[in-house]
Amino acid sequence: ERHEFQTEVSRMMQLIINSVYKTKEIFLRELISNASDALDKIRLISLTDKTALDSQSDMKVVIRADTANNRIILTDTGVGMTRRELRENLGTLAKSGTAEFIAALETANAKEAKAKKKSNGKKAVAGSSAASGLIGQFGVGFYSAFLVADRVTVASKHNSEERQWLWESSADDAGFTIAEDPRGDTLGRGTEITLHLKPDEAEEYLNEERLRELVSKYSEFVNFPIYLQTSKTEKVEEPIDNEDEDEDEAEGDEDEDVEVKDEKAKKTRTVERTVPSLELMNTQKPIWTREPRSVKKSEYTAFYKAFTKDTEDPLSHSHFKADAASVDFRALVFLPKRPPPNYLNKLDDDDALPNSVKLYVRHIFITDELRQLLPRYLTFVRALVDADDLPLNVSRETLQKTRALRLIGKKLVQKTLEMFASLARDDPKGFQDFLNQYGSNVKLGCIEDSTNRPKLLRLLRFHSTHSLQDVNVSLEDYVERMKQNQRRIYYLSGTSLAEMRSSPFLERLEAKGYEVLFMDEALDEYLLGNVNEFSGKKFVNVAKAGLVFDDEDSDEDDSGSALRAAIAQKTREREHKALKPLTDWLRETLQDQVAQVTISNRLTKSACALVAQEGGMHGNLERVMRAQALQQGNEHMAYHLNVGIKKILEINPHHPLIIAMSQQTARFYTGEDFSATPDAELAHLLFETTQIRSDFELADRSAFAARVESVMRRALNVDE
Repeated sequence: ERHEFQTEVSRMMQLIINSVYKTKEIFLRELISNASDALDKIRLISLTDKTALDSQSDMKVVIRADTANNRIILTDTGVGMTRRELRENLGTLAKSGTAEFIAALETANAKEAKAKKKSNGKKAVAGSSAASGLIGQFGVGFYSAFLVADRVTVASKHNSEERQWLWESSADDAGFTIAEDPRGDTLGRGTEITLHLKPDEAEEYLNEERLRELVSKYSEFVNFPIYLQTSKTEKVEEPIDNEDEDEDEAEGDEDEDVEVKDEKAKKTRTVERTVPSLELMNTQKPIWTREPRSVKKSEYTAFYKAFTKDTEDPLSHSHFKADAASVDFRALVFLPKRPPPNYLNKLDDDDALPNSVKLYVRHIFITDELRQLLPRYLTFVRALVDADDLPLNVSRETLQKTRALRLIGKKLVQKTLEMFASLARDDPKGFQDFLNQYGSNVKLGCIEDSTNRPKLLRLLRFHSTHSLQDVNVSLEDYVERMKQNQRRIYYLSGTSLAEMRSSPFLERLEAKGYEVLFMDEALDEYLLGNVNEFSGKKFVNVAKAGLVFDDEDSDEDDSGSALRAAIAQKTREREHKALKPLTDWLRETLQDQVAQVTISNRLTKSACALVAQEGGMHGNLERVMRAQALQQGNEHMAYHLNVGIKKILEINPHHPLIIAMSQQTARFYTGEDFSATPDAELAHLLFETTQIRSDFELADRSAFAARVESVMRRALNVDE
């Protein structure tokens, strides 16, 4: 019988084929999804009807590539469809048999629950929650078959009818036909979809390897087995017929005296035959549906390797279930041992970031194009999310920007950071491996993710003056062992740990017992430029002006503190007066390089230190900014950074060199000016050596080398 489609088929078919689906390969996912629905339906029915599976006990999906006839045939042993259901479900694009089935089942369950309540029955009502696992919600997935086929036939057999029906339509047809299948009941129960492929699609989709690839990509975790029907050659023994036997006898021994047995043994020969074979394609099980405590570590590892194609074990994993805006979902997050090649170089390019999250809806792969789900600093993890339901667009490929999806992303971030924290607590070596590979990502997160910054800061580890060998000092460790009344976290940045450990900036801090953190990565400069404090303690760079020691800046109002402060002030005034000739001379001689010359409160061993002004750049930051300017081609900025911004020269009043220079300059000082000019070369040499020790780069290396050579000549009485 002939039927017309009940909607504007021509327009809708063009919409589906040309607009709704991004790629043609989606057709196989949609057809397998429908088959999974049908199998779920018969499974649910069999819970109350024990005879439902008599017609076909196996529950499976079989795919066959018929290369001789350019066809793909997909068969399932699901619930099947009656003649009426074929007409209604496949005759109207907006019709969905699955949605109708859920509605009917929920109505039946409601009635059953009501009846049980009246009878005080304690048995839980089953069905509705299981039925919610059915996939087809749009009634258009079937029509994706026309992406690759110009004609589709559907044979279906339902338990409630004796006859098997055949539905048929073409891509350019305004209607469809339904007739009794002339082959009779070949299915027992279920549905067989035959795609008559378009000529330009046949080569790709009749390739068995391509079919395996698509099943692995989209339907690996479907609850029911999916087989690829292939053929194989095997050797079998077959009997030789009488005619062949007579010929063999005629060619044999013709001696009439040969004794013939009463009964000859049946003769056979070995032949090769091509026989059909079923190859199971979805071997991986969805372990995320199980309770985490029931899954062994070896199972997680095996699943991770199959899921990501990584050859190494993951460092850690997180397995959880949650809900987001009434959408239940389960997720697995894995921490790879190593990032993808050139990963850090791709962080600034959103299009180059890896697709780190795969989204499934009821075990069916939907998309991995979800770069907005995780912040870029976490895109190195590999995650799987399986939602019970999501408001998808009709194609399943393009997700609407929903509150549910945003909440799923937020939960993923939360659980991922908890996984890192657990690794730090339970496996210090594994956590150190994590930081070696992903420490820069954690710092990037501290800069960009203000919401999760406190959690991320707890993951950082540093070298410090209290831990010279291992990078194992956390900010929590530092705060926990701070001195009494200490309100600041002291740090020093640079490129060389050896140089930082011998830095003049540490001298008085170490003498007073303060711990100083070492920041030895370029990213640390940006980190401390965006992070001001941790646990209420401010970060202070010990290479900048205005360094305050907390034990000298106590808020305690006691006579002892006041007396100590008064004595310190008197000492500073006396030193300032005694060294005024030297500081005035140095400031005048080095006026192009220094803004101030002051008495230092941070030096105990070194003669001088060069510090950045408040708001200025210390040596390491200047170096980082210069490199960035050159990389960006900003030669003007690079030049000014090379010339340098004026610094503050701090001198140690107790150092022998400073005392000697002070005595020399005092001889020429009249009280307001100099009667003669001291040796300016000494001032420049003092400044340049201090510049090097304070981690600044020399503006003029040749001039410095010439000055050193001049001093050596004078010391050795060698002529210029």
